[in-house]
Amino acid sequence: MKQLYTFLALFLCAFASYAQTDSLQLQIQEIENSLNYQYGEISLGDGLAKIKVPEGFKYLDADQSEYVLTELWGNPATGTTMGMLVPKDKGVLDDDVWVFDIEFDEIGYVEDKDAEDIDYTELLASMQEDMLAASKERLANGYEEIQLIGWASSPYYDKESKILHWAKELKFGESETNTLNYNIRILGRRGVLMLNAIANMESLPAVKQNIPLITSSVAFEQGHSYFDFNPDIDEVASWTIGGLVAGKVLTKVGFFTMILKFWKIIAVAAVGLGSALWKRFRGRKEEEVAVAAEEQEKVVS
Repeated sequence: MKQLYTFLALFLCAFASYAQTDSLQLQIQEIENSLNYQYGEISLGDGLAKIKVPEGFKYLDADQSEYVLTELWGNPATGTTMGMLVPKDKGVLDDDVWVFDIEFDEIGYVEDKDAEDIDYTELLASMQEDMLAASKERLANGYEEIQLIGWASSPYYDKESKILHWAKELKFGESETNTLNYNIRILGRRGVLMLNAIANMESLPAVKQNIPLITSSVAFEQGHSYFDFNPDIDEVASWTIGGLVAGKVLTKVGFFTMILKFWKIIAVAAVGLGSALWKRFRGRKEEEVAVAAEEQEKVVS
């Protein structure tokens, strides 16, 4: 008899769990279907730049990207995104999704004279120290600490095309899976176009493979490119190539916005439970099933 009670307890818990899973998947699909992806050539920033959506990708405009970043992924609202590129075969709520978010940082004309003289090993050590210090403040403010593990892809600067890209491997709190932070900077007359990809480290080969495709798909419009710089009227940035790689981790506010901006803290705020969160929830459900069965056996015996 006690085996029957145990079976019934397990069955009821499992049934409730699967029912919630089906409901969640339906809501996720509804959200995905509500997004209006675009293809072809798209203007960015009122004529500042343009993107020709590369093969294998789809584009979400600024408003929808802001919705994904804030309402679905739980990040602070900034209103700075110009849109995002999403792999064509992925949804924004898939467990293994990765995207390139596009922004423009009007910091001025970045001189690249230091590009060939940078010791990136030394720069990495300095960045790791800064990250350690900033993480202490994060902890004090209730956020997970972040460790900069190292380069996932060493910094590379193409002097001809004025494009810089590099990738960092990050560890958030006690997470078992490290995070990939791939950064692209396209230098312009009055600032830089920033394309940032966040993914799990397992996605590094796929992301890295697409870097040439991504960098060739985005360009400043005439009058806004690096080569349109006019020293008589345009401002020179205080940033250098090395400074772009070191990034805003050196500034308190920038550190929070740059890192948190693209990390999925909450996958589906709109529907209550995200895919990553659901895994943890389902794990707890399995534990509850085991405990319920154990308690039931005690009652029966």
